[in-house]
Amino acid sequence: MKISEELQEAINDQINFELYSGYIYLAMAAYFESINLDGMAHWMKKQAAEEYSHAMRFWEHIVDRGGLVTLTQIKAPKKKWASALAAWEDAYEHEKVVSERIFKIGELADKLDDRSARPLLQWFYDEQVEEEEQTMRVADHLRMAGEHAGAIMMIDAKLGQRE
Repeated sequence: MKISEELQEAINDQINFELYSGYIYLAMAAYFESINLDGMAHWMKKQAAEEYSHAMRFWEHIVDRGGLVTLTQIKAPKKKWASALAAWEDAYEHEKVVSERIFKIGELADKLDDRSARPLLQWFYDEQVEEEEQTMRVADHLRMAGEHAGAIMMIDAKLGQRE
């Protein structure tokens, strides 16, 4: 079933937002490297790659349904944060925005009675639960750690183990 122009436009917008998400996580990785939190930088680089794979999942959906992928300019992300906690809080807030955007695509697909988009969107609904939980958990741990360098270093070491 050929994808509708309206849904194609919404998914193209999300492709570009997923690529922007990757830019945000790369900027966070650079920030973490600048303050010697290499484990957090590692985690963010992995997350950036995951965002790219999300963009490609949407891309393939458009192509498989006879549509045209359209890429647009991606704005530069923020470069610095007040602290590691501030960066992780931003990551969590960003993931909530991603979830809301995907829900809106789902609402559009429902309005258009586009059943072919449902499996794709269900995968993303489930994925966003994981994305929000992970970033929220790290922010919570950093809040608990406060200014204790040893605790922050333990969190950093754990995040550096992400495969």
